[in-house]
Amino acid sequence: MDSAGEDVKPVAVIPARWDSTRFPGKPLALLAGRPLILHVLEACRGSGAFADVRVATDDDRIARAVTQAGGAVERTEAHHPSGTDRVAEVASRLPAAVEVVVNVQGDEPLVHPESLRALAAAFDDPSVEMATLVRPLRPEERNSPHVVKAVVDVQSDALYFSRADVPFARDGAAVERWAHQGLYGYRRTTLLRLAALSPTPLEQAESLEQLRALEHGIRIRCVRTTHLGIGVDTPEDLARAEALLASRGG
Repeated sequence: MDSAGEDVKPVAVIPARWDSTRFPGKPLALLAGRPLILHVLEACRGSGAFADVRVATDDDRIARAVTQAGGAVERTEAHHPSGTDRVAEVASRLPAAVEVVVNVQGDEPLVHPESLRALAAAFDDPSVEMATLVRPLRPEERNSPHVVKAVVDVQSDALYFSRADVPFARDGAAVERWAHQGLYGYRRTTLLRLAALSPTPLEQAESLEQLRALEHGIRIRCVRTTHLGIGVDTPEDLARAEALLASRGG
């Protein structure tokens, strides 16, 4: 709560690094003539869901591009093994009044403002420690290990995430299938606790960070959206994002 007794909106943190095995310099790759990172920054700002939006980076080039566009930069250590750790470093420095931090991946340039608002709103429920986005899984994605599947319970909390085709329908019964979109919100205390934990066996087996939370008993609320985002991991993904942006009239 702030001094006026009103809820403080979440703070969005966008982790961005220069080095990438498949796409070095990705945050400054141009999409519709503008750096990728600025598309994410503008989506967060335009959503109205956040009290503040900050780009977390250790790279001078990324920091310069963001500040020249009027964005706020948080300089972080270079050694972080994941974006979650980079966001946690920023979270540790935020004012005590900030209870919720949302990690918006810097390679999700087409994230929809409605999805960001829905993710932030999940924390209106005081029992929610951590939340993420899921969307309907398309049939052609079922066997792709690059599309992470989410299995949820009746309260919309995650039971499991996997690169495999789950759940298995033994008798061919119809079942809802969800694809995970890798944006996360956390209570700040939960994020700092999670970042301090060592990687867990299922997390390492599937190469999915969110399984660390489940293995330690942290519930993850799955917020449903119908908006399709595109994670840009390769130059080919950038071309797909360009085509989708054009189809939206952007």
